Amino acid sequence: MTTKIQVVGAVIAVGALIYTFGFSSLVATEYRSATADAEGRFIPPELDKADYNSRMLALAHVASSTPVSFTATTSVKIATTTSLRWPVSRVYPNAGALLPFKRIVAYYGNFYSKGMGVLGEYPTDQMLMMLASTTALWTAADPTTPAVPAIHYIAVVAQADAGKEGNYILRMPDDQIEHALDLASRIHGIVFLDVQVGKSTLQHELPMLEHYLKMPQVHLAIDPEFSMKFGDRPGTVIGTFDAADINYAAGYLAGIVRDNHLPPKVLIVHRFTQAMVTHYENIQPLPEVQIVIDMDGFGSKEKKYGTYSRVIFPEPVQFTGIKLFYKNDTRPPANGLLSPEEVLKITPAPIYIQYQ
Repeated sequence: MTTKIQVVGAVIAVGALIYTFGFSSLVATEYRSATADAEGRFIPPELDKADYNSRMLALAHVASSTPVSFTATTSVKIATTTSLRWPVSRVYPNAGALLPFKRIVAYYGNFYSKGMGVLGEYPTDQMLMMLASTTALWTAADPTTPAVPAIHYIAVVAQADAGKEGNYILRMPDDQIEHALDLASRIHGIVFLDVQVGKSTLQHELPMLEHYLKMPQVHLAIDPEFSMKFGDRPGTVIGTFDAADINYAAGYLAGIVRDNHLPPKVLIVHRFTQAMVTHYENIQPLPEVQIVIDMDGFGSKEKKYGTYSRVIFPEPVQFTGIKLFYKNDTRPPANGLLSPEEVLKITPAPIYIQYQ
């Protein structure tokens, strides 16, 4: 069984050269915010719908010869003669969308904590080299879908202490979020700001991050596990978001995209149980927001496959992701980290990969 030390050592060895030269050829981020002069603002080309359709079929492991029809709302839809759940019938994204043209490879955590994920566990340069080489491994595994590195930073952290507001959360200071932005810029990557609302709400927390969400390279993640709708303390029970909560977050991001003339945002929703997301069928991806349901359970390869097939596959929303744990997926009785090749065989193939 591959040990954590072997995995990390191999990642660092491959990563040094990649980290030195960066990812400028993989990430097109030539957008400016609304504060930039209109004449200089990059206008993306029209969305290649044929390419989008082909890639969605490929993620679903469906032959490209499968009939595809289109609705008046310009959504992609598999012909009704098939019984396939994937790919999902949803609106096309606006031009400039990352997905499914790129695969996102993210390192997760908080800089204050070694126990919350890889971001806080290793020295900065070592962590960036690991992320660089890991991203390159995914591009090598699927050269048709170049991988983009991401810093997935927990900006609002659920905690056991009620805090001044009684919401059982701790908001990270601006200098820590700006550190995440700086790290992403060093590898020409993107940033996810992760929100664990505790007893607060998305309506209360997201406006506090709007300054950052207006930046074209900054995206959003929300974690139902720590959404304590029924008064429990975080960590005592698994929390939940309803489709209404997810639609609120998507609508909020869509407004930012429209108002600031940005490329589409990506919204990550963590999930490893049925009850973490309710009324999934009512979740509405938008042209401005691409929604990824991220399977973040840990354990043996068989357990991860099982959770994905029970929780993610039967309730399609738009895109899928998977979290891989350097520690918990390799610690007995777990039997090793899933390789890119093993992950890509899952149906649908995850387009967002997160390492903790």
